[in-house]
Amino acid sequence: MPRIAYVNGTYVRHAEAAIHVEDRGYQFADGVYEVCEVRHGFIIDLTRHLDRLGRSLGELRIGWPMSRAALIHVIREVLRRNRVRNGLFYLQVTRGVARRDHVFPDADTPPSIVVTAKRTDPGPIARKNAEGISAITVPENRWDRVDIKSVGLLPNVLARQQAKEAGAQEAIFVDVDGMVKEGAATNVWIVDREGTLRTRPAESGILRGVTRTTLMDVAKPLGLAIEETAFSVEEMLAAREVFITAATSICFPVVSVDGKTIGNGHPGSIAQNIREAFFDIAEKTVI
Repeated sequence: MPRIAYVNGTYVRHAEAAIHVEDRGYQFADGVYEVCEVRHGFIIDLTRHLDRLGRSLGELRIGWPMSRAALIHVIREVLRRNRVRNGLFYLQVTRGVARRDHVFPDADTPPSIVVTAKRTDPGPIARKNAEGISAITVPENRWDRVDIKSVGLLPNVLARQQAKEAGAQEAIFVDVDGMVKEGAATNVWIVDREGTLRTRPAESGILRGVTRTTLMDVAKPLGLAIEETAFSVEEMLAAREVFITAATSICFPVVSVDGKTIGNGHPGSIAQNIREAFFDIAEKTVI
């Protein structure tokens, strides 16, 4: 069965999906995106993802491409046409197509929208959860507005490539003061020596991850204390556990950073407990 994509009002074969050469997302990275997990026929945390999409659009002064209700219909239809019960969908909105110029195009220029979906293999995710992953640290070199989920991800691409070449699975950005910010595509957490979950505040400097937010809901019934406080690379290396969160992976334990072992070198129990409880707590929207 061929994959199907939605592009600016039309459902098309994925292999034939295309945007205009002067789409501002293509030429200027002038757009935003969301990635959302689909599990057992449910869209996970859809409300929070669309809320964040609305915030990103507002910060860049890009209009919604359609009503929220219509967008949910399109997302469901793309998932149904691709027969995705376990996987993800990708949603991208740009400022639209216009003659190339740095300033915004005319106000009546319609935004461009693309929605794709795919099924995923749970095997690699299960292996990473069972074995843990490794990470490296890299100096922060991104623009200040990383709180916007922009398609301008070149520094993240280069960081992930550096991690791959080092035999690691994630790169963790570190600011000039030696404090941990976030991963190239994840939020970073530690469990400190007192057993407290810690993650950097999301008011500025990092993306407010949807999974990060839902994890806080998950932690409460588990009796876990959470502090939104910055921590250094040294504190991360000395932590009982380190893990990263993202919509497509939920909670991956990190067992080494820059070649240094975290804890006993095995995935920790807190990350495991959070991962096992996550689906029950997260919002679930039927496809």
